[in-house]
Parts: sequence; C-alpha cells; structure tokens
Amino acid sequence: MPSTSTEQKIAEPLREILAPYSVGYRIKLLGQLGSRRFQERLEPFGLTPFHWVVLCCLWEEDGLATCSIGEKLQQVGGTLTGVLDRMEERGLIRRERDPRDRRIWRIWLTGAGRELENILPPIALDLREQAMQGFSLEERQLFSRLIDQAIANLS
Repeated sequence: MPSTSTEQKIAEPLREILAPYSVGYRIKLLGQLGSRRFQERLEPFGLTPFHWVVLCCLWEEDGLATCSIGEKLQQVGGTLTGVLDRMEERGLIRRERDPRDRRIWRIWLTGAGRELENILPPIALDLREQAMQGFSLEERQLFSRLIDQAIANLS
C-alpha cells in the first residue's frame, strides 16, 4: 500500500535520526575512522589511542593523580587502571603513592614517556590535517566549538 503524503511528511524528519543519516551515527563513524587511522600510526610504537590521551594529560601536567586522569578523560577506574598497568610495564610511566595521602597514586612520566612528546604530536597533527582537508580555519574552529557544545549538552 503506498504511503500518503502525510506519512511521507512525518517519515522525512525521522530519516534524520536514523542511521546512517543521523548526526550521532556520523559522529560515531568519524570517531571510529579517526581512531582506526590513529591506531595504524601508533602501532609501530606499540601504543593505542588511549595511551596517547593518557600521555597528553601527563605532558600537560606530570604527576597527576590517577583519579584526575580519569576525570579529565571521563573514564572509569578499571579501564584506566589496565591502560596504566600496560604503560608502566612498557616503561612509559611510573606510579608513586602521594606522600600526603597514601590512598592516592600519582602517575609520572619516565624518560621514555617524555621522549614520545617529540614524536607523537606531529603524527596526530598530520592525521588532523588529513581529516580537516578542505576546511577553512573558521570552519575548523566552528566544528570544534560545536562538538564541545554537544559534549557539554550531554555531560
């Protein structure tokens, strides 16, 4: 039975929320593609995108408490703990108890973790340039602000 024009008018807005047309689906796809491409570039270093974000936190402020890294990255403890375990095994970080509060573990970069600060950011910049090819500076800034606003709206 053919649909009526009223049904078509109702169906058209619904199409915008259905995969693969929805903004949410396309953001997920962008994240997956970006993560996959970044993983390929990090593989020679034995790293993952999650290692990258932890390193970024520590390059910005070394000696963060584990809970502070989790808050910055909006990650639950168990997931972060496993990543930190692997990073420590690889000699990228070291953990020390906070001398003022023994319940807190602080995460410090080792020399090897610090060395990656000169190697990995250019790789990330190159991938960002690939993803943003054809975007003007203003479009890049707007895109970033819109993503930040959507994240804030759902946080």
